[in-house]
Amino acid sequence: MSIVGLLTFTNLNGLRAQDQTAPAPEATTEQVDEQTADSNVAVEAEEAAETVAAPVDETKSFHQVLKEKYISGGAGWMTPVLICLIFGMALVIERIIYLNMATTNVQKLLEGIEGFVAKGDYNGAKELCRDTRGPVASIFYQGLDRIDEGLDNVEKAVTSYGGVQMARLENNMTWITLFIALAPSFGFLGTVVGMVQAFDDIEVAGDISPTVVAGGMKVALLTTIFGLIVAIILQIFYNYLLTKIESLVAAMEDGSISFMDILVKNKK
Repeated sequence: MSIVGLLTFTNLNGLRAQDQTAPAPEATTEQVDEQTADSNVAVEAEEAAETVAAPVDETKSFHQVLKEKYISGGAGWMTPVLICLIFGMALVIERIIYLNMATTNVQKLLEGIEGFVAKGDYNGAKELCRDTRGPVASIFYQGLDRIDEGLDNVEKAVTSYGGVQMARLENNMTWITLFIALAPSFGFLGTVVGMVQAFDDIEVAGDISPTVVAGGMKVALLTTIFGLIVAIILQIFYNYLLTKIESLVAAMEDGSISFMDILVKNKK
C-alpha cells in the first residue's frame, strides 16, 4: 500500500508539474512570433528610413554647374573674365558678319567689267561695281572713276584705296587680342589673391588644415580656369578671322592685277 501510495503521489506531482510547465512552450512560440514580427517591422522601418534618407540622384545641367562654379570663384574676380568674354564675342560676331559680307566673286565681277570696258562703257562698269558689295568692287570703282586721268593715276588709286580697305578688314582685331590677353590675366590675378587669402586663413587658424587649404585653393584656381577657357574660345575665333582676312586680301591683290590688265588691254 505504501508503495502504491508513493507511486500515485509521484504521478500526481508529475501531472501537476506538466500542467504548470505545458503553457511554457506556447508562450515561447508566441514570444518568438512577436520577436520575428518586431524584427520584420524594424527591418521595414530601417528600409523605409534608408529610402527616405537616400539622396535623389539628379543630374545637374551644364548651366547649373557653370553657375555654381561662377559663384564659388567669387563674383568680384569672375565678372571681369565674363566681361572679356562678352565684349570679345561681340567683336568676333561683328567681324564675322562684316567679312562674310565683304566676300565677293571676284572672277565674275572681272568678267562683267571686261565686258563693259571692251565696249567702252565705263559708266556701265562703274554701275556694276557700285551695285556689288565688298572691298574689291570698291577698289575697282575708284580705279574706273579715274580712268580719264591715265592708267598711272588709276594704278595709284587702286593701290591707295586697297590699303584703306585692308585697314577696314583688320578693324577691331586689336581689341580682340586685348581681350584674349586680359581674360587669363584677370584669372591669374584672382588666383594669386585667392591664395593669399587662403594663407591668411591658415595663419588665423594656426594650423595647416586640409579643409582650409583645399577650399581656398579650389576657389582661387577657378578664376584661372575660366580665364583660360575664355582666352581659348576667343583665340580660336581670332585665328579664323585672320584666315578670312588673308583670303580677302589675296583676292583683292589678284583682282587688282587682273583689273589693271583689263584696262591696259582695252585702253584706246
